[in-house]
Amino acid sequence: MTTCLLCEQPDETGSYLCPGCTKATVVRLECLPALYEGLAPHLAPAGGVGTGRSGKGGPAPLPVNEHVLDLRAPGGMVGIVEDWESAVHVDRRMRQTVPAGSIEARLKSAVAGLLANMPWIAVSWPQAGAFAEEIRDLARSVSSIVSPPAERQRVRHGGHCPAKFDGVVCGAALFLGQGEQVITCRWCGSVYPPYVWAQLKAWIDEDTKARDAA
Repeated sequence: MTTCLLCEQPDETGSYLCPGCTKATVVRLECLPALYEGLAPHLAPAGGVGTGRSGKGGPAPLPVNEHVLDLRAPGGMVGIVEDWESAVHVDRRMRQTVPAGSIEARLKSAVAGLLANMPWIAVSWPQAGAFAEEIRDLARSVSSIVSPPAERQRVRHGGHCPAKFDGVVCGAALFLGQGEQVITCRWCGSVYPPYVWAQLKAWIDEDTKARDAA
């Protein structure tokens, strides 16, 4: 028995990531392209953009939100994901991927590369914990911009979060707020874009059956 490097709970599979943290990391990776796209409307600074010079004679504010711009820039989300993909390729002695296309295309490519290697990452990679933690933090950070808690309205109940942490299912209620495109668990930070909702329902149904049988 080993200890999961993300949730730090005993794991009977002997892997670096337990099955629950592996599944949660896969979902977060799958969500990154949708979260990247969701940042676009937030490029404009909150409260509008000034023109010319400020009233105190200082420089005019930038016409974009710098933090969002950084996340969408080459060294932002895509840089983090590509760096991890490169690290996997180095340790597996695989040919390095040459980034090509738009930043969005590069992000999708790097995500696909990591997803393809997730079985090896979870079972055999000593850096699995640091990798899963950074992907979790990245997804949470971007989600907090795309769908900030203060602006959420409970509109549609989406069941209960199936992500596993500390050896148990999160179980927090999931809600899709008005105008939101991504379901985000407000307890554990797991994110579920539309293209995983069918799988999300399957996970929820599976966990519901397990609870009823217990």
